[in-house]
Amino acid sequence: MCDVNDQEELKKYTRRDFAAWAASAGLLTTLPSVANAVTVAEREVTITTPDGNCDAYFVAPSSGPAPGVLVWPDVFGLRPAFRQMGRRLAESGYSVLVVNPFYRQMKAPTAPQGGKTPIAEVMPLMQALTPTMHLRDGKSFVAWLDAQPEVNKARKLGTTGYCMGGPIAVRTAAVAPDRVGAVGSFHGAAMVTAAPDSPHRLVAQTKARYLVAVAENDDAKDPQAKVALRDALAAAKLPAEVQVYPAAHGWCPPDTQVYDAAQSERAWARLLATFSQALA
Repeated sequence: MCDVNDQEELKKYTRRDFAAWAASAGLLTTLPSVANAVTVAEREVTITTPDGNCDAYFVAPSSGPAPGVLVWPDVFGLRPAFRQMGRRLAESGYSVLVVNPFYRQMKAPTAPQGGKTPIAEVMPLMQALTPTMHLRDGKSFVAWLDAQPEVNKARKLGTTGYCMGGPIAVRTAAVAPDRVGAVGSFHGAAMVTAAPDSPHRLVAQTKARYLVAVAENDDAKDPQAKVALRDALAAAKLPAEVQVYPAAHGWCPPDTQVYDAAQSERAWARLLATFSQALA
């Protein structure tokens, strides 16, 4: 079950507001502008799930309904960097929901220094979550998106995940196979494990096109993971692109210490191409 809270707070931000907010949080890098960007409207939202109320950020084209996209942040959670990424995706023509995956423990921001927060400070938040919680949340957030007038229900949804969000994006596609048409995983963590419910074993339960961007250092630690993913996707007969990028784990969000602008833009271009093909 999922519904829009009556007290959902509507707030539209100007670009100047957004820039000031990002700068105050220590966001040092501004992502490139979108060519032919559409006008968007943003709001902070509260989503009721079986486990509580999730705070999230929703941004969508002002021109009318567009395909929905659910974004799962990395271990540093919902913050200005991911709001910037969500807005950029909306300016490219998508209705985007960026969630706080740690809403059960605390409201965003959950990492006081964004992507530069010491990992030891945020690991307990991630460790408190379970695959069952991921599935419940994925179902709730897909339902919320489908209830929004800004989302085109005739088009498939997309979902993306960064770091710990990679497996959650796969689980979202598994819990809503008839709605999720595209999955993007960027430096995803634990995409291939020995567990029976490992993400690579769940892809057969999905009907999505996949873009899996693997960090170079993650691949060095487990070079067989990409092979297992490719084999699983091929066995499921799902269109997929699984590539190792010459960048470190965490390279996509613009506030991390390992942000790589060139490889982030390469991943961004591939994501837009994947959505163009799968969310038609």
